[in-house]
Amino acid sequence: MNPIRLVPLLILIATLPLSAAAKKPNILLICIDDLRPELNCFGVDYIKSPNIDKLASQGRAFYKHYVQAPTCGASRFALLTGTYGSSSNAALFQRAEKLAENPKAFQPSMPAWFRQNGYRTVSVGKVSHHPGGRGGPDWNDEAIPEMPDSWDRHLLDAGLWQHPRGWMHGQAQGEIRGDATQMDLIQAFKGPDTIYPDGINTENAITQLDLLAGKESDKPFFLAFGILRPHLPFGAPKKYLDLYEDAELPIVPHPKKPNGRTTWHKSGEFYKYNRNNLDPNTNAEYSLIVRKHYAACVSYADAQVGRILDRLDELKLRDNTIVVLWGDHGWHLGEHSIWGKHALFEESLRSPLIISYPGIQNPGKLSHSMVETIDIFPTLTELAGLPKPKYSDGVSIIPILNSPTAPGHHAYGYFSKGYGKTIRTETHRMIAHEDGYIELYDHRTLQGETRNVAEEQPKLVKDLLAKIATRFE
Repeated sequence: MNPIRLVPLLILIATLPLSAAAKKPNILLICIDDLRPELNCFGVDYIKSPNIDKLASQGRAFYKHYVQAPTCGASRFALLTGTYGSSSNAALFQRAEKLAENPKAFQPSMPAWFRQNGYRTVSVGKVSHHPGGRGGPDWNDEAIPEMPDSWDRHLLDAGLWQHPRGWMHGQAQGEIRGDATQMDLIQAFKGPDTIYPDGINTENAITQLDLLAGKESDKPFFLAFGILRPHLPFGAPKKYLDLYEDAELPIVPHPKKPNGRTTWHKSGEFYKYNRNNLDPNTNAEYSLIVRKHYAACVSYADAQVGRILDRLDELKLRDNTIVVLWGDHGWHLGEHSIWGKHALFEESLRSPLIISYPGIQNPGKLSHSMVETIDIFPTLTELAGLPKPKYSDGVSIIPILNSPTAPGHHAYGYFSKGYGKTIRTETHRMIAHEDGYIELYDHRTLQGETRNVAEEQPKLVKDLLAKIATRFE
């Protein structure tokens, strides 16, 4: 070919999107259950989370990432569809039922979208609502898929815990939750990581990663890896609890039950477990013990993150892989006298989000720009050079990945049981109950989400109600 004619062709190739000019990037999505943004990389120095911190140093951590719902099912629905969905905890199974009735009525899920665009999609652990992604009494019925047409493989090796339902609430050495009142809330037995549920799950994820990098390397992969802890009950190998033996934990902010009507609840899931009649709301020593066991579970989860990322490096895949670490919602550790999620307070709706990929600008720079879980789907498609899902309610946050101070946007959420919907702005949170009752909190004040100022700011209430109505129309 004439060299003069070759120059324009080379320029064209150089300007092609990643999907056309080179192999499409792999996606590694790490989902962690009930993880607060209480990590070293988010400014909390007593938590031992070296692997997540290292990932944050290589990418962008979002300090103000908000989920759409303070419960597993609905939050994961938002992640995996890129839409707000409904306030039902069984949203993905309901979607599957409706999809079977009318396949043309539903747009592809995020993994289905990548699958349709040439990716091999694999899920290991708790990624959708049920670990392994199936229904039935023990969550292992092949005839009841939670996300039809989404995964090439949707896996959960329950090991000693017999089945996904047993794995989900398991303690050491195969103990399965039956009557929660007979199961310890906190536990720390000596042994390797595999004596608790996440250990065997991580081994399975590594096996899948090896397969995707080896025999199945003909396609780029979308691997979703769901880590269970720090979900209840708080059980992890003792070596992780030992990390906190002499740790000084900060005082719990706003520990009292709020006055008046709020989004507060009784922490029913937490109080089901055996606590030997101890209550962390009235026993400061026991409160500290519970918080240290939660911290141990965080470090245990962090170790699983390290294992999968180390294997990614050993396989020399990091240079062509986008890594996303996402917490499905927050968790109260005594704030507002709540020990759990299921509220529309900040502690339930704010969770970690970290995105890392080769060539990211200003790696390690924490962003305080506000983003939502539903933004992950359109962001990943743009990074991968795939067509944009026009039906997604989220927006690409690549501008913030390029510049951590780029503007974000308001965050919206919802929950059932009459709580209604919420909006978080840079300065306020408003919660609009289904019966019209309003909670409005000013985050510029020390009182934060403890003093309802709705009656003092009627114009702001009206403006925010209009925004909620527009967003959920």
